[in-house]
Amino acid sequence: MSTKLMKKAGMLFLLLLFFTIPSLSQVRTLTIDQAIETALQNNQEAEIARMEVKKAQAQVDEAYGYALPSLDVTASFSHFLEKPMMSFPDFEAMLTNATYGVLAKEDLITDEVRDANMMDGGNILQSFAQTNNYEAKAQLTQILFNSAVLRGISASGIYLQTSRIALSGKAAAIVTDVKKAFYAVLLTKEMLQITESSLKNFEDNLSNLSALKEHGLVSEYDLLTAEVQLENFRPRVLEAQNGLDNAKNGLKMIMGVDQKENIDVQGSLDYNQEDVPELQPLITQAMESNFDLQTLKSKREVDEAMIDLDRAEYWPQLVGFADYAFAGSSDNLDFMNYRQSMVGVSFSMNIFQGGRTQNKVQQKQIIVMQTDEQIMQLKEAIKMQLQEKLLQLEKIHTNIEAQNKNIQLAEKGYNIASVRFKEGTGTQLELLNAELQLRTARTNRLQSVYEYIVAKTVGPLLDQKFAKCTWKDPPIYQKPKAAIQGQAGLQPR
Repeated sequence: MSTKLMKKAGMLFLLLLFFTIPSLSQVRTLTIDQAIETALQNNQEAEIARMEVKKAQAQVDEAYGYALPSLDVTASFSHFLEKPMMSFPDFEAMLTNATYGVLAKEDLITDEVRDANMMDGGNILQSFAQTNNYEAKAQLTQILFNSAVLRGISASGIYLQTSRIALSGKAAAIVTDVKKAFYAVLLTKEMLQITESSLKNFEDNLSNLSALKEHGLVSEYDLLTAEVQLENFRPRVLEAQNGLDNAKNGLKMIMGVDQKENIDVQGSLDYNQEDVPELQPLITQAMESNFDLQTLKSKREVDEAMIDLDRAEYWPQLVGFADYAFAGSSDNLDFMNYRQSMVGVSFSMNIFQGGRTQNKVQQKQIIVMQTDEQIMQLKEAIKMQLQEKLLQLEKIHTNIEAQNKNIQLAEKGYNIASVRFKEGTGTQLELLNAELQLRTARTNRLQSVYEYIVAKTVGPLLDQKFAKCTWKDPPIYQKPKAAIQGQAGLQPR
């Protein structure tokens, strides 16, 4: 193979490599708002909740459809293999007997002739149907009054609102999960930085000891000890890197992106000291904005609507109808055609159902009471969670203040130990202990800051204002059916 051909093959290979593995050279850096927006657009649970809203909108359409006119068209053709028969008086015998009776009475024939021609009377089997029959029919019906239909419209509208609240609750839960995962990535990133900083200290210590060993100021044992400490610490850097990769994979899973995509996050774990809010205003705010509580309250409205729907069976039903038919019949396909049309009103009302309606209403009333108990239970749980959160915030706040001082002391101790070791008045053990104390102090503070941020941004204290996100929420459903809504006593939603 010539050199020129080898160069072309090499360039082709590099081009294929560039286009097949772009993810290795591209890193997608995300802010927390971008991560939330991506999750709300891609998360499967959010998509399922959006489908539930669309389903509820279709149910509203269906409910209105029951109140609109219905037009049915039917057509049929039948051919009798055996005509139906029925018992009917023998008109031929009746006519024959009557005729001979009149003739004998007028002395036109003798009584003997009359008696000889008389036939037995009674019923015989006769057919009044023709062999071939067809009918084409159009029927228009309009419900004039049906309480179940009107209550169904109201119930479907309430269910739509419930599904919308559930969608908002699911979005809030996704926001919470994204924030926790996002801050976890920031935490592991800074943990990795602390670990790498400690590794750098071990490497600098080994380098210093090597220089001192050349001048005979430290023993070979001290040099070997520093080298062993360095090699023992290296796996911690790899563990921290693996922890960061796992945190990123968790964030990618919540966001609904490909696990092979290379991402990074932008931000830092900053602690901003704030006054712990009072409990009672938080409880009031949580009772008004908690999506789980709103969903339960809306569910209670649905349960009450179901009671009204069952009670509607007590009410009568009034339906108007109009029929138009075109039909014909014949024994030999030479049809005699005719038309007919009719209008009317149908009234129906159940008088007795064996107590089924009453029992169904009682069941739905029990469901309402169960929902009331769930609402009370959730309210108590929210109060308890808020109390726990406030106590947790106060505890973390106290810990961070103490850890800030501890870091200052640890840094001062490490600097002193480093100076003492360089001057030959301190030991390597002192330096290693000082470095361990500094690393531990920084790690503890970082963990406390992460807990503080998470405690503020999840649970009952969740900031539910995520208007920057562009996730698609179907609009509140409205139908221009003012007349129907007026009959049902409804207000447009």
